[in-house]
Amino acid sequence: MLELLKEDLKTVFKRDPAARSVLEIVFCYPGFHALLFYRLAHALWLRKWYFLGRLTSHVGRFFTGIEIHPGARIGRRFFIDHGMGVVIGETTEIGNDCTLYHGVTLGGTSWAKEKRHPTLGNNVVVGAGAKVLGPFKVGDNSKIGSNSVVVKEVPANSTVVGVPGRVVYASGVRNVEKQDLEHGQLPDPGAQALHCLFDRLNALETRVQEMTGEGSVTDHAPEASQPGRG
Repeated sequence: MLELLKEDLKTVFKRDPAARSVLEIVFCYPGFHALLFYRLAHALWLRKWYFLGRLTSHVGRFFTGIEIHPGARIGRRFFIDHGMGVVIGETTEIGNDCTLYHGVTLGGTSWAKEKRHPTLGNNVVVGAGAKVLGPFKVGDNSKIGSNSVVVKEVPANSTVVGVPGRVVYASGVRNVEKQDLEHGQLPDPGAQALHCLFDRLNALETRVQEMTGEGSVTDHAPEASQPGRG
């Protein structure tokens, strides 16, 4: 347990530049407090002391604003930044080195007593306000944009944005040695689609002008716009 506490403290220092001292983390970081409550509640849950586990979880929710069901399974070096409004369901599974921001929901879409919450792989970042709903997996090294709503499986090394969430491949592979928390700087698939339409329209206009003998679009461009002309 002492080793886990030291690891949690190092994780906060590594991923939050605002952290200045161990004392500050111990007394002022709700994400750190939520993990302490979760570990106690989870230990009670595994021993089938379900009521005590839920009660401990409820007390942790009262003090931190973070609700983690004691039945959830969470890996090492887990970090919740700010944390207010985070909800993690009973059958959720979270890998190592994952990061959640405030307002994240890892929820279910079924009332059946079965696996109904998502599974996050290793090195997954979930942006503020994002909702991941259903019993599917978010692959390793993936990133979910702020306020996205994800309802289907996410491949590894990918980025998801939008409502409903759409997979956008940024570079194919993320550098997991350096934690990437820039969850606000994400590609815009809508803008990319518009750029493609404009490019296609320009190509069609050029083709029509060539067929009608009017010349290409560039033939009518003003001289001032050409390089080297004043």
